[in-house]
Amino acid sequence: MPINIPKKLPAREVLEKENVFIMDADRANSQDIRPLNIVILNLMPEKEKTEAHLLRLLGNTPLQVNVSFLHTATHESKNVSKTHLEQFYTTFTEVKNKRIDGLIITGAPIELMRFEEVNYWNELTEIMDWAKTNVTSCLYICWGAQAALYHHYRIGKFELPKKCSGIYKHIVTEPTVKLLRGFDDEFYAPISRYTDVNQSEIDAHPDLQLLAYSEEAGPFLILSRDQKNIMVTGHLEYDAQTLAEEYSRDLKKGIDIDVPKNYFPDNNPTRKPVNKWRSHAHLLFSNWLNYYVYQETPFEWE
Repeated sequence: MPINIPKKLPAREVLEKENVFIMDADRANSQDIRPLNIVILNLMPEKEKTEAHLLRLLGNTPLQVNVSFLHTATHESKNVSKTHLEQFYTTFTEVKNKRIDGLIITGAPIELMRFEEVNYWNELTEIMDWAKTNVTSCLYICWGAQAALYHHYRIGKFELPKKCSGIYKHIVTEPTVKLLRGFDDEFYAPISRYTDVNQSEIDAHPDLQLLAYSEEAGPFLILSRDQKNIMVTGHLEYDAQTLAEEYSRDLKKGIDIDVPKNYFPDNNPTRKPVNKWRSHAHLLFSNWLNYYVYQETPFEWE
C-alpha cells in the first residue's frame, strides 16, 4: 500500500524513481479504508534527505499511511529554506489537539550539548509528554532515542573518546519480540554519534527491555515494557552513501575524524560503500507500523 504525501514534496521525485508506492490526497480520499496518520518531527539539518530516508521505509508496507512533518517552533533551521518549511511542515501547536497513530522523532547533531542546553528542549519534552496520551506508538532515532531515554526513564548519555561511526554488527537478545520478527540473529546497522548510553542502566530499568546491542557500539534497540516507546540508537534509515557524506563534511570542517568503520571496501574512502542493512531497515519499520501502530491504534480516536 502507498504513503500519502504532498504532490510537490521534493522527496516525491526521488521515491517515484525508486518505484516506491505513493499517492496524493485525492486518490487516498477515494479509498474506503482508514489510513494510519504518522507524524515525523524532523530535527535533522538536511531535512529533505531525512524525508526521503524515512518515507522510503514507511512506503514499503501493506498499509496506507498519511505522513506529515513537524519542525520546532523554538529553533530556526539554517539548512532548509523557509519556503520548504512553510509548504510541507507544521509546528506542534497545529497538531497538539489531535490524536496520532505514530510519531517519529529523528536524531539531531547536538549530542555533545547537555539536553537542557538545547534551545528547543522544553518544546521537545512537551511533545514527548503529549505523546503519552495522544500517540499510539513512538519511534525515537539516535539523539531522539537518547532524549527519550533521558526524559522518560532518567537514563543519561556519556561522551565517547571519539566519534562512533561505521557499520556495526548487532546481536538480537529478544528474538520473539514482535518488533524483531524476521530479523537474523545478527544484523548490521549504521552508527554515527559522539555519545552513548550505559547498557547496564537499561538492563536494570524495570520499564525497559534491551532488544539488540553491539559489542563495539553498545545498546541499539530498546523497547518500553508498555510497548509505546521504541528507541533506536543508530540509523537503519540511512542510505548507502550517507556515512560517506558525513565523513566528507567533517573533513571539510577540519575535524579530526576516523574513517567510518567496516564501511568502505578495504577501508578505502575512494571506493563505493555497500548497503548491508537495507532489509533489516525495512523489517524494523514494517514491524513497527504493523504490530505497534496498526494493530494497537483505535479505528476511531475518541
